[in-house]
Amino acid sequence: MTSATNSRRRRKFNRAPYLLILPSLIYLLLFFAYPMVRGLTLAVREENALLELRSEAERDSLVTGTLPRGSQVELIDQQGNTIPPEDLGQGGLITETWFNISGQDASGETIEGWAPESRIRVREQDDSGRPVAGTIRPRIGSDASDETMVYSEGNEGSEVVGILEERAPVQILDQIVLEVWYLVRGETDGETVEGWAQSRYIQVFSGGTDGRIIQGNVGQWTTKFIEQMVSDRFFTPALRTTLLLIVLIIPAQFVLAIIMALVIQANPRGNSFFLYIFSIALGVSDLAVGIVWYSIFTQFGYLNSILQGLGLIDAPLTYLTAQTRGWIIFAIWLAEVWRATSIVMVIVVSGMQAISTEVLEAAEVFGATLWQRIRHVILPLLRPSLQVALILRTI
Repeated sequence: MTSATNSRRRRKFNRAPYLLILPSLIYLLLFFAYPMVRGLTLAVREENALLELRSEAERDSLVTGTLPRGSQVELIDQQGNTIPPEDLGQGGLITETWFNISGQDASGETIEGWAPESRIRVREQDDSGRPVAGTIRPRIGSDASDETMVYSEGNEGSEVVGILEERAPVQILDQIVLEVWYLVRGETDGETVEGWAQSRYIQVFSGGTDGRIIQGNVGQWTTKFIEQMVSDRFFTPALRTTLLLIVLIIPAQFVLAIIMALVIQANPRGNSFFLYIFSIALGVSDLAVGIVWYSIFTQFGYLNSILQGLGLIDAPLTYLTAQTRGWIIFAIWLAEVWRATSIVMVIVVSGMQAISTEVLEAAEVFGATLWQRIRHVILPLLRPSLQVALILRTI
């Protein structure tokens, strides 16, 4: 009985460690993992790159094909379709208003149906500003018909239910706002694609028969951005400079960090003072470090002032220009070594404290010199700490 009770106690799940690290995990997820995944996705995916063409002027109709953004298209036909109220505020919409009207034709028969706003002159409105009555507009032009067709639905492709003559009085029963859809034809990869698309995605040229796709509604995976980056004339010099800085900065930081860690590990008099001096760069923000080092290397900065005060130069030297690439590399190297060596030092010191003093004393007893102890004892045991520091500094 006692054994079973002890077994159940041992199996009890301890949630405390997981609850303690939960805030850190949430922080990393929100401010590190998500931005990184989002950035990598944007590098290989182009949003709104393709426009889907539909078999009919409806959102739920079949997709007949896609055209890339920027494609030139031919406008074959157009048709209005109901637009959701939440889409009315979007830019680029081409809309048309249709009135549901009731009036009498030339024979006195009552006609009820839909007519475009362009064919109705509003004469009366209610208190809310809604049109309630009007007349049929006359058409301008000697060859223009004086009749207006009334449709069963709010588009010119629907059935004609009657014809009203110009200036005929009508009652306005209702109104709707429609978005214009275009029947377009274009080419992609040598193939002709035809279908309906909303006006918000089409830029219509002045002639009214041609246009251009200004925005798509679906994304696609692409290497365009990577190819554009690699082919840029500044990419190769920037990559070469970055690799050069890595080669110059990382070894210097590790050598200095190991030396500082050995000094602290030796525990000399004033050990705390040395640790404070070595770690002081950790308490300074990156912005402040950049401003300070920039003020040192400017033409009228501290370095030129000191050199002129010592009589080593007669006029201020220019260090940070396109013609003085070597000085720029040196300034970056010096500033970065000063700023980040302390981070590596802290990691190395923590790793050294995990090394048993008995191991070091045994090596010393067997006659190992300081260099031999560093090379064959300390550095191999510091490998995990050095790997962590290398990853942090390389990234």
